[in-house]
Amino acid sequence: MSSKTNCECCINYSYDEDYNYYVCEINLDEDEMGKFISNSFNNCPYFQFNDEYKIVRKQM
Repeated sequence: MSSKTNCECCINYSYDEDYNYYVCEINLDEDEMGKFISNSFNNCPYFQFNDEYKIVRKQM
């Protein structure tokens, strides 16, 4: 079973106030961008879980 990545949980997925929608900040090639736009970008090699408390845990 392959694990799916959820862009909404990725640290590279951020809101662009100029365009008023979310974008992937990774420089994707043409094939990757096609998959991203069609919402079929599974097993993303750039996925990093957006754990905003990771730094806080290290400070303790």
